[in-house]
Amino acid sequence: MLENIRIVLSNTSHPGNIGAAARAMKTMELSRLYLVNPKKYPDAEATARASGADDLLAQATLCDDLDAAIAGCQLVIGASARSRRIPCPVIDPASCAQQAVAESAQGEVAILFGCERSGLSNAEIDRCQSLVQIPTNPVYGSLNLASAVQIIGYEILVAQRHAARSSAGPAMPEHVPAAAEELQRYFEHLESVLVKLEFLDPDNPRKLMRRLRRLYNRARPDENEINILRGVLSATEQERHK
Repeated sequence: MLENIRIVLSNTSHPGNIGAAARAMKTMELSRLYLVNPKKYPDAEATARASGADDLLAQATLCDDLDAAIAGCQLVIGASARSRRIPCPVIDPASCAQQAVAESAQGEVAILFGCERSGLSNAEIDRCQSLVQIPTNPVYGSLNLASAVQIIGYEILVAQRHAARSSAGPAMPEHVPAAAEELQRYFEHLESVLVKLEFLDPDNPRKLMRRLRRLYNRARPDENEINILRGVLSATEQERHK
């Protein structure tokens, strides 16, 4: 199951943090590392900080954008310490791990970490179904990237071993959500139709699409449901052209 869980590091600014994150992953039996536009990589400091996890660095997948890094994933959970103006479901590390392990039994899962200085951007959070927040000291909540990966990785390993000990295995979700790229294509189609209907002003969007993304990410439609929704959009376009 852990082979279906990928750790995605987006816009990492310091190569040493990539190596330290790889080390944290390997100790927790995670092996799939995806890097989105790292500022400096490959780099000798990443190798030095990996301390024996060089194999994870060697097989890491370098991506030009987030779309490539989460392609095929039915679940994307973002790690974020900050609350957001437009709410996104927030879970703790244990719940994140249990959900990731359960869904990895039948599909791809990504845990997404943002850059060290500012964390995940709003655009990156738009691609997540939920956020995981690590409880910290309320007056000093600073965690470095590798520490955050280690904590989430530990909870995933605990959840995986608990599932392995269970005679029934992990709970298999009956509902298989659409993959990230299918959702993204739907959002692009939806936005296009809303602009044509003049319901959405592209020059003054007022966070409408972000709120709609949050709504659909909470609902987590499956592939058939996405096809139905896109069919509705296509029918709307055809009716408008009559």
